[in-house]
Amino acid sequence: MSTPTAVLGAGSFGTCLAVLAARAHDVAIWSRREDVATSINRDRRNPRYLSDVELSGAIEATTELRAALSGRALVIVAVPSQQLRGVMAAAAPFLEPGAIIVSAVKGIEFETGLTMHGVLQEVLDPVHHPRLVALSGPSFASEIARRRPTMVTLACYEEAFAISVQAALSCPWFRCYTETDVIGVETAGALKNVIAIAVGISDAMDGGHNARAALMTRGLTEITRIGVAQGAHPETFLGLAGIGDLLLTCTGDLSRNRRIGLGLGRGRKLDEIVAELGEVAEGVQTTRAAVRLAERLGVEAPITNMVRSIIDGEKTPAEAGYELMTRQLRSERDHDQEHDARRDAPRDPQRDPKRGQEV
Repeated sequence: MSTPTAVLGAGSFGTCLAVLAARAHDVAIWSRREDVATSINRDRRNPRYLSDVELSGAIEATTELRAALSGRALVIVAVPSQQLRGVMAAAAPFLEPGAIIVSAVKGIEFETGLTMHGVLQEVLDPVHHPRLVALSGPSFASEIARRRPTMVTLACYEEAFAISVQAALSCPWFRCYTETDVIGVETAGALKNVIAIAVGISDAMDGGHNARAALMTRGLTEITRIGVAQGAHPETFLGLAGIGDLLLTCTGDLSRNRRIGLGLGRGRKLDEIVAELGEVAEGVQTTRAAVRLAERLGVEAPITNMVRSIIDGEKTPAEAGYELMTRQLRSERDHDQEHDARRDAPRDPQRDPKRGQEV
């Protein structure tokens, strides 16, 4: 059965998800840019992202949120994390009351420290809260658009809605799993970008495979630490949204955040690297937000702090790396007791359904 679908955001990930959904559903894709919408409708191409991919006739582009959302039972959001609040505040009046809203956005809002689910809870009417689903996992947009085998996680506190999205999007080359640990899935999806920058820096400096493996492993520890401190389940970080996405983003050459790190490790200026990418690299602002979040939670995050110091020009990559390697020696299991104490705690304990998620 076809599900009328809207995709908010015509960047690379929004475009690839429109391609995915259009195999079985009527899709409206919203773009801020008139030239992008015109090109999609006229030429069946997005002129800025994935421009070599032909778009189905089932996809119709618009610059009007009302037109994109009217009558749509499934709404997929794929906009930059720091723009999510503004876009969804503008979209809110046009959402159908029973629509399922899927956030494919990976990041932490800088000003509030909220995950994307928390932002949506603050912006949207409570009627929508049970139907908020987070999509995350190892998934490069260009590979999804070209029907390369991909597996992702769909997280929702009310799992029945994740199962509905699973049925709508899954196909022989795109497999969805469901999960109820929303805070764990979103924390993993956001913070893996920070670790990918660190790995890119190390690789550019010829740090070697040993250093890459160490950064990824200890990076996963940091991500888990921050997630568990918010009520996430440690096991979530061993799944697709955790170690799966971390592996892809740290090692895949299509990763924008890895490329940010490669540039920084070669001594290039951040602004120059970002301008060259031509797309948002979520890890830059997420790094700054993650440092503040970790401090607020009382969680140690030395790799995240190292990346932040390099991004903000306070330390050179060599200085930050030396400082990281010469920290006080300790047991690898120092935090196991802390994790065990939190393992059976209610999920996302800061979440007040009436007020939204707070940290």
